[in-house]
Amino acid sequence: MDDLEFRRRLLADPFDNSQEMAEARNASITNRKLSDELQQLDSKLEQAMKVDVPEDLADRILFHQSGQPSSKSWKPRSLIAMAASVAFVFGIFVGQYNQGITVSNPQVEIAQIAMDHVRHEAPFIEGIDESVTLSQVNAKLTPFGPSFSNMPGHVYYVNHCGFGEKVALHMVMDSPQGKVTVFVVPEQSPDMTQFNDQTMQGVVMPVQNASLIVVGDKGQDVSPIAKSLRDELNWEI
Repeated sequence: MDDLEFRRRLLADPFDNSQEMAEARNASITNRKLSDELQQLDSKLEQAMKVDVPEDLADRILFHQSGQPSSKSWKPRSLIAMAASVAFVFGIFVGQYNQGITVSNPQVEIAQIAMDHVRHEAPFIEGIDESVTLSQVNAKLTPFGPSFSNMPGHVYYVNHCGFGEKVALHMVMDSPQGKVTVFVVPEQSPDMTQFNDQTMQGVVMPVQNASLIVVGDKGQDVSPIAKSLRDELNWEI
């Protein structure tokens, strides 16, 4: 089981005690730490959902609804669950709104997906160094058509990932200004696009019938590494 599959299964069920999950969990300190943190979080969420319902809540709801015809009968727990869901969705919306993403052209969606993906994956790949070789990168890149003739920096991690409704190449590598995350997405971009938010900075670059995306920390000039990667790509004729 590779690291990505382990993290996906762990997110789905932090208490999965199958033999293969136990072996993957004990394979590294990083895996054990992530497992412990997710189990603690799951326990806290379970405790947070244990809400005491006031004994007179049903009477108060019926009182306010008296004289108002309704085709549905709502139970107190259903109302609480609905309120919690609305609050949760509203919190996500506010969080996304406060990110303050700005882009220089209408290619907002692909840039937002890239930054959301980097933000979500950061805790899972932090500290990982698989010392990926050029042949390993190209093996992962095979389904997309191109291959790299050379890598302009040390590659810490490479795998496939879900990118919106598509599957993309996800790679973390070194650059003169620090680590960057690289995506190769099978979706053509019309032109080169710079984007940023409060913590990240990146570029979307068209390459044949795909998009090369490089994301770094705020203030990093990622264009040179993106151009280097583009120049090293060879496409099948």
